Amino acid sequence: MNNTRVVLLRHPTDRATPDHFEIQTEELGALAPGKVRVAVEYISIDAGARTMLQGEGFHRQAVLGGTVPSHGVGRVLESEDDQWSEGQAVLGRFGSQSVADMDGSKIAALDDSYGSLSMHLGILAGSTGVTAWIGMREVAKPSPGDVFVVSAAAGAVGSIVGQIAKKDGARVIGIAGGPDKCAYLTDQLRFDEAIDYKNSDVGAQLKELAPDGVNGFFDNVGGDILDAVLDNLAMRARITICGAISQYDNMSAVTGPSLYLRLAERQSRMEGFAYFHFADRIPAAMEELASWVADGSISLNETVLDGIERFPEALEVMFTGGNLGKLLVKV
Repeated sequence: MNNTRVVLLRHPTDRATPDHFEIQTEELGALAPGKVRVAVEYISIDAGARTMLQGEGFHRQAVLGGTVPSHGVGRVLESEDDQWSEGQAVLGRFGSQSVADMDGSKIAALDDSYGSLSMHLGILAGSTGVTAWIGMREVAKPSPGDVFVVSAAAGAVGSIVGQIAKKDGARVIGIAGGPDKCAYLTDQLRFDEAIDYKNSDVGAQLKELAPDGVNGFFDNVGGDILDAVLDNLAMRARITICGAISQYDNMSAVTGPSLYLRLAERQSRMEGFAYFHFADRIPAAMEELASWVADGSISLNETVLDGIERFPEALEVMFTGGNLGKLLVKV
């Protein structure tokens, strides 16, 4: 049996492009005792993947010459661990490869009754749905009638955040790039308004759409968009920092907000988080997200690239805004 994997050749200093990677095929030997061999079906492409290629940083780092880290879902091909049997659906840090040999303790069983296993990398995933839920329930906490703004709103986390804010009774404004994404937000996800940051002035649009100011902001972008929202805060506004995709290509020179004094002027607060800081809340997040999936009250589009060899291309898609909803590689 062969395994095809994505190997990091060198650390990117700017945009991660396909020439930073190599696709290698290797023959697999016999499975070692205690190991489980998994046929990977889908790999998650997340904005944070870029920060794993730095050589050092907050997230787990890719090793030069090693398989690029990523989360995936798949099914057990073979097991030398009595806890696992052939055909079981599983989740794990399989890496960007077609077949993964894992310690049995490093994988988790999945409920495959929802349909495609890809859902466990989207709505039901830690880096996506659980992140959105915890950010909303534990940090942002919108109230009915709030004007609530979401950046990267047509992405995986932003899509879910906006839908939760609507459930909580907020008036939701999504910021996204291009008319198609904005139409997706208002027509399919039922956001109240959408701002096309590529073709309009975000600050001016916020002044028009939220004349009394923004009560809540869930930020996945940072940079100029964060400043535009800071300049349009209502009194006692709440800003939730989930990510800053505009900064990930140059983490050694992150540009901070220039209008942070608006927080003092308007008695507002800014708080960052990562979902694993709230480990005790993950079960509740999973339970409610699963109930919304079951009743059809929440949805998430998938953008899927076919073939493990397209992983480097998928990273480019992520950082050029080419995905709508969750971005995946189907192995």
